[in-house]
Amino acid sequence: MPTVKNTVIKKVIVLPRWQKIGLMVATDLVALPLCFFVALMLRHGGFKAATHYDSLPYLLVLGITIPVFIKTGLYRAVIRFIDQRLLTTTGMGLAVAILCAYLVEYWVRGTQLPRTALVIYWFIAFAYVTTSRLLVRRLLKVHQKDRRKNHHIVGIYGAAEPGAQLARAMWDDERYCPVCFFDEKSQFVGQTVAGLKVYPHARLAELTEKYGINLIVMAVPAASATRLRELVHDIHAVGIDVKIFNDLTAPAQAKVSTSSIRELKVEDLLGRDPVPPQPELFAQCVETKSVLVTGAGGSIGSELCRQIATLAPSALHLLDHSEYALYTIQRELHAVSPSLRIVAHLGSVCDKRLVERILRDTQIDTIYHAAAYKHVPLVEANIAEGLLNNVIGAQVIAAAAEQYGVSTCVLVSTDKAVRPTNIMGASKRIAELIFQAAAEQTLSDTTFCMVRFGNVLGSSGSVVPLFKQQIEQGGPITITHPDVIRYFMLIPEAAQLVIQAGAMAKGGDVFVLDMGKPVRIVDLARSMLEAAGLTEKTQDNPRGDIEIRFIGLRPGEKLYEELLIGENASASAHPRIMCANEHKLEAVALEHLVKSLVAACEENNRDKMLQCVKLLVREYGPEIAKQRDESSQLVERESKSLHAARVVPMVQST
Repeated sequence: MPTVKNTVIKKVIVLPRWQKIGLMVATDLVALPLCFFVALMLRHGGFKAATHYDSLPYLLVLGITIPVFIKTGLYRAVIRFIDQRLLTTTGMGLAVAILCAYLVEYWVRGTQLPRTALVIYWFIAFAYVTTSRLLVRRLLKVHQKDRRKNHHIVGIYGAAEPGAQLARAMWDDERYCPVCFFDEKSQFVGQTVAGLKVYPHARLAELTEKYGINLIVMAVPAASATRLRELVHDIHAVGIDVKIFNDLTAPAQAKVSTSSIRELKVEDLLGRDPVPPQPELFAQCVETKSVLVTGAGGSIGSELCRQIATLAPSALHLLDHSEYALYTIQRELHAVSPSLRIVAHLGSVCDKRLVERILRDTQIDTIYHAAAYKHVPLVEANIAEGLLNNVIGAQVIAAAAEQYGVSTCVLVSTDKAVRPTNIMGASKRIAELIFQAAAEQTLSDTTFCMVRFGNVLGSSGSVVPLFKQQIEQGGPITITHPDVIRYFMLIPEAAQLVIQAGAMAKGGDVFVLDMGKPVRIVDLARSMLEAAGLTEKTQDNPRGDIEIRFIGLRPGEKLYEELLIGENASASAHPRIMCANEHKLEAVALEHLVKSLVAACEENNRDKMLQCVKLLVREYGPEIAKQRDESSQLVERESKSLHAARVVPMVQST
């Protein structure tokens, strides 16, 4: 029986406000005539005498009482917040309604209802109104108290439609017990939304303690990342957890679910607005096309596959040398797009015979070449392998695309290719030169282009997974230098840029995203601490949770990255994407230098490899290390002295 009661209460709670009002009015339409009949019975001392009256007195009492209740605000009030003032107003209104009914009856028919019966009716009706509302409020409080046991007591930040939908979804989920809203907008404060009262931001600390709130869920889709950071900081200062409602762009007809409540991610607090794709460009090189993605199991490659699968290609071919990564993305794509033809090819992009066989047998229309070694320190320590994979891979793909008439071939490049100080960046610049040279072939029907962007949040090898691991281990967070800055973007955004680039390309284009302002890595680390509900441990705050420690720049690392080699950038078909005009190498000279580079790699001759790289990439400048080393040594000494001064043990993150 308690289960049935709880089910009924939950169903009533999640009803829209107008349906709840309708339910209350319908109940009163039945109950008030019964109250009047009981009053007549008590006045005349029996059932039979009370039945002598026709329907007019009942209709009069009902027709006047309901509008009076509406006027006094009884139906607008939320039962959980009914107070003595409202009940007093309702009692006075009920008295006015009875007096009006008496006068109308007398004026219409000249007969008088028993005045004592009307007085008795007032007591019975008022008792009904009071008892029924208080009983429902009691049931709701008991139900809410039961829900609070071992469950999240939630305050929802944001009382607009997403927050209202979330509140209704929470009433259907035993894990959550919503108790109120918080909002900054004056039109919401003091109102009732989805059965919950809306309070101002200023009362966050007070009401958190009053209601025992242990979780705030953010439902503010219009909030900027900067404002979101401020709100998260204020909430964490109160000492409670924060999560975010992620289903803010779902269609209006879609059913909102609490499964869309998730932990805050660093990208939520990054502070730049993503660049939206243009529909007319997005599907142009994919829809009804046969598409090949190299490096399909990697961070960028796998997201490319996910986005392409939504654009109705005729077939999607995946190439990766990692068996597990290839299996994982193939299985994921089959699950979400069971009708799409997906073909997985296991092997290296440097395998010329494999690549040619794929293109010969499958009639590929579009290639997205994302396969590459990209981890700077690893490539710096394994120069030959990094150069061979990144350079030969680009060469094989470009040659095969031209040979087998691929319509569009897009190279995924990086900002580290601009004036590179490391082998990884230099190898990607050589790959760009190879694609630029391929675009110059007058007999080619293939449109070659390159897409260059900054760091991708959450990709393998990026700082975000490293910082997350260090936070989980209790720190310290290690950063090479306090002044290191980087451009950042989201993985889906990067994939969308790559897909759109092919549609805009004329041949040999280098597309660059307008990435806004770069982000200091130390600020990124602090944002991650904020998202985790932790504080930085410093000399001024020795009781903080996690220390940030500076360890000095790594070999080949720059303080800042660039997206353009020169200043000649022009507009493209997308308002937030630029087209860079970079210098090229003649195809014959490029081919000769690449052959020399490959030979040096096969000999593992480091000096010769570096010499070839410098001839190919005239901007390559690894010899800026003196200033870097001096600054690194200074930072390392300062870091050690600071660390020695901190005697408070590190608090483990839970």
